[in-house]
Amino acid sequence: MFTDGLFRGKRILVTGGGTGLGKGMAEKFLELGAELIICGRRKSVCEETAAELMKQHGGKVEAYGIDIRDAAAVDAMVEDIFQRGPLTDLVNNAAGNFISRTEDLSPRGFDAIANIVMHGTFYVTHAVGRRWIAAQKPGNVLSIVVTWIHNGSPFVVPSAMSKSAIHAMTMSLAAEWGRYGIRLNAIAPGEIPTEGAGKRLRPIEMPASRGARLNPMDRHGRMQELQNLATFLLSDGCDWLTGQTIAMDGANALATGGNFYDLREWGDAEWKTAREAIQKVNAQDKAARGA
Repeated sequence: MFTDGLFRGKRILVTGGGTGLGKGMAEKFLELGAELIICGRRKSVCEETAAELMKQHGGKVEAYGIDIRDAAAVDAMVEDIFQRGPLTDLVNNAAGNFISRTEDLSPRGFDAIANIVMHGTFYVTHAVGRRWIAAQKPGNVLSIVVTWIHNGSPFVVPSAMSKSAIHAMTMSLAAEWGRYGIRLNAIAPGEIPTEGAGKRLRPIEMPASRGARLNPMDRHGRMQELQNLATFLLSDGCDWLTGQTIAMDGANALATGGNFYDLREWGDAEWKTAREAIQKVNAQDKAARGA
């Protein structure tokens, strides 16, 4: 549906671009001619993804290893990027989440999500945005949020709170930075299966767990659908569209609430099993980062 070379001349940073939704969006942008920068906590994963995408599509993809919870490190990365040419677009995709009864959460567990999703997203947006303003350059920010920003969600309270903050940032900065030619929008996607998806959100399956059949359209989302919407929002075809969060979930949130309310059926045994599964995934990720 998009013209070849649509993104030629664009220079796009995708946070959390090494895997999952970030990788999927980055691939589409590269295919349309953009120059890409992807970043994530595991630099080796981002480097592998960069090599893979360039092999498949050509073009240029740079990779950074960065913990976006570190504001100074974020600013240093963005400065390095801008030294070699300004960005035209930013995609805030990096995130973290896991299910937990809120009474079982520790302050450290809460901060693990809030520091990535809320603080980290702001740090990157701020570092990029102020450079656009200083250089009198227009820009475009697209953030990935969740449908729970409108109605909340039990068992993922740190994520619900933090993603709501990104929704508020999108509206607030659209109004504040519009005079500089900077647009901000967000997408709240439904479930789009990716490799590794659900390891911390659906570590065990229960009869009450949601499935594709509970979606009004009787299916999960497809990566191509997210790619197309993200491409449209970053394109020059909707320059007056800003400050909006668009749900793309087959009307799931309208029909079911789109959250984790079904987990109220779990008892102590299920939560114990889920915690153990999540801790195993965390240990594997830590080992992969060489920590």
